[in-house]
Amino acid sequence: MQEFSDFLRHKCAYVAIATFKPGKFPEAQKLFEEAVATYNKGFKGAYLFQKPNTDEGIAFIIWEKIEDMEENQGETYQKIMGEMKHLFASPPETDFYELSTEIKP
Repeated sequence: MQEFSDFLRHKCAYVAIATFKPGKFPEAQKLFEEAVATYNKGFKGAYLFQKPNTDEGIAFIIWEKIEDMEENQGETYQKIMGEMKHLFASPPETDFYELSTEIKP
């Protein structure tokens, strides 16, 4: 049976908005997919959007709670992020958002 406190908990999203060096989006996408494949506890889904005909993207990674994201940043994840660093045209803007509304079909 679910506890009442479970209903008070809200999923959160780590959001990163980035511009990559010209032609580097496909490489960044591959590394994003590799990093996401390392996630487990608390991971609820990931989305990577690309603005058409540009090297601009937005990543949404959904977590049960922020602490779960921190627990999933192991050695393999850190290595992948290190490989991705040189692909950015400038440092990405990042932030956390709490889910306030969820509408499913």
